Amino acid sequence: MSVIKIKNLTKTYHETEVPVHAVNGIDLEFEQGEFAAIVGPSGCGKTTLMNMIGGLEKPTSGSVIVDGSDMSELSSNALIDFRLKNIGFVFQAYNLIPVLKARENVEFIMQLQNWDKKEMEERSTSLLKSVGLGDKINSKPNQMSGGEQQRVAVARALASKPQVILADEPTANLDSHATTQLLDIMKRLNEEENMTFIFATHDKRVMDKAQRVITIEDGKVISDISKDK
Repeated sequence: MSVIKIKNLTKTYHETEVPVHAVNGIDLEFEQGEFAAIVGPSGCGKTTLMNMIGGLEKPTSGSVIVDGSDMSELSSNALIDFRLKNIGFVFQAYNLIPVLKARENVEFIMQLQNWDKKEMEERSTSLLKSVGLGDKINSKPNQMSGGEQQRVAVARALASKPQVILADEPTANLDSHATTQLLDIMKRLNEEENMTFIFATHDKRVMDKAQRVITIEDGKVISDISKDK
């Protein structure tokens, strides 16, 4: 079942000056449970595409339909609510809240959704254990390594059981060991929770792990290769 449908998607910046076609007529579909990488040189449109899938930017034309909802037709409030329920984000910079402990960072999204306190604590503890941080539940970000902070960010992205995880260069600040650990954890969670993972990346290690690699150049898809599982 397609969880994401992208039709003739474009994004043009500086339309009244010298236009920049960041995304230039992309058609893609992603099935539930995919583990896919979007790759290409800097400036090719990867991050812009990811931002439109996540509803962080509106397209110039075309559509992004996630779980049956056209992202560009949702009101601002409906879009915020939709993102909270359906999309988890993992960024290069971790974006953890410095004053909160690991468990509190993971629970932050669930609090916005008014989860029951006991269920929230059980879910956050279970996720932190599943990313290998059972002993860091009460640690703050400055007490953790970069790899550990990124694993907290992954746990936070998974917390509200979204349909889709969007990960933009999640391994960029990590060493080889931390990257291997993170990717192994994300692949296992992808299989256990049947969530769709989409990476934007330059990292060959992510490409090797992905089951599908989509290459973009100049805002267009130039190849889309699925590997045997």
